[in-house]
Amino acid sequence: MVTELKPYPAYKDSGLPWLGQVPEHWEVHRAKRILRCIDVRSLSGDEELLTVSSVRGVIPRSTAAVTMFKAESYKGYKLCWPGDLVINSLWAWAGGLGVSRYHGIVSSAYSIYRPRVGYEAYSSFIHELVRSIPFQWELQVRSKGIWISRLQLTDESFLNAPIPIPPPTDQTVIVRYLDHADRKVWHAIRARQQLIKLLTEQKQAIIQRAVMRGLDPNVRLKPSGVSWLGDVPEHWEILRLKDACQRIVGGSTPRSDKAEYWNGDVVWVTPIDVTRSQRLDTSLRRITREGLDSCSARLVPTGSIIVTCRAPVGKVAVAATELCTNQGCKAVVLRSEVLTTAFGALLMQTLEPELQSLANGTTFSEIPLHKLACVPIPVPTIDEQITIVQNIEEATVSLDKAIDGARREIELLRKYRTRLIADVVTGKLDVRGVKIPDDETDVLPEDVETIDDVEAVGQTDDVTEGNSESGAEENT
Repeated sequence: MVTELKPYPAYKDSGLPWLGQVPEHWEVHRAKRILRCIDVRSLSGDEELLTVSSVRGVIPRSTAAVTMFKAESYKGYKLCWPGDLVINSLWAWAGGLGVSRYHGIVSSAYSIYRPRVGYEAYSSFIHELVRSIPFQWELQVRSKGIWISRLQLTDESFLNAPIPIPPPTDQTVIVRYLDHADRKVWHAIRARQQLIKLLTEQKQAIIQRAVMRGLDPNVRLKPSGVSWLGDVPEHWEILRLKDACQRIVGGSTPRSDKAEYWNGDVVWVTPIDVTRSQRLDTSLRRITREGLDSCSARLVPTGSIIVTCRAPVGKVAVAATELCTNQGCKAVVLRSEVLTTAFGALLMQTLEPELQSLANGTTFSEIPLHKLACVPIPVPTIDEQITIVQNIEEATVSLDKAIDGARREIELLRKYRTRLIADVVTGKLDVRGVKIPDDETDVLPEDVETIDDVEAVGQTDDVTEGNSESGAEENT
């Protein structure tokens, strides 16, 4: 699509570092000329709760992977309507903003802006512009604070931000073209996501067969006494998880309003980190030693198995360095004479459906520590564990390469889309002459499963931060 696009015929200097030259017939105005601040509160709190995703924009909270606590009441939350620009003032610099397609409520800490009379049709263009990579520079310099994860964008600062405005005919064409391009890109991503899903299912079937039944198809079996586990090799043991580990360690969160507790050298793992990588040697956010001491989180050694016990429940990763977790994860510190780290991680992966069935709760689903500790597991000899892991690695190496290749292609498609949007909304590429079909039927972006959709920008919603759960552990 980019190859058919060319620059506009004539340009002028915008005077803005992030924007550079703009088409000669475009204008640059302060946001307050186009948008006005809205603050209407919910009387009941019964409207649909919305949140902001760095990937998906403004979405129903029920569709987002937000793991933080929900408030007891949403009375007094801010109301927004389709076409309103919603900004999480603490995460604007990280993409925490977008134009809503929904009527609902958002946190009272959010800012809501509505197009002024004459600019109502610009909502879709504004959405793409303010979420574009170039405009992030403007958001960052206008957000103020003493540390990066609490930079705040005030209403006054945002409304004074300069915004390039194309003529109505241009912005209509731009929005239509970007919608067309989105369909094409997301269609390609969807195909690769489906491939990843198929390959992952094939890999998981290989792993489950090996860790639950071993490698010998003729081995004598015995009843495990566990309905979902069925028969296991006769010489294997059936243990509770706590009998195969030294301890199971819960997590905690330092106070968010203490700058000295954050941006340190201690790896602090959350469920988001576990979903991003099966090998944890870093984390999206780190805490200081002082922050660690301030709460009940505890360090666990390399080789520990990290399990997500809140949404998404049952995801597994291996600690590749000493680390601690928040209350959404639990760390299983294995007894090396009973379970190897490699076999233990594969075994826990196969238990995901059973772990999910153990989760309960009214505000959010969670696996209680005592239930996790009592999960029954099949345990081969150490020598057999080593052999099983080697066999699985050999049997799945081609699947891993294909999955990695598909993920790289998805990442390239996402980068292509990001660059294309930036060039189009800032006037670097002219889309006015592009022919777009009138009856497109390709998949829409909202129908595509998101990969690595980090909802970090929603973490300030409905949060009771601090030592909300102790770092309880069970010693065995």
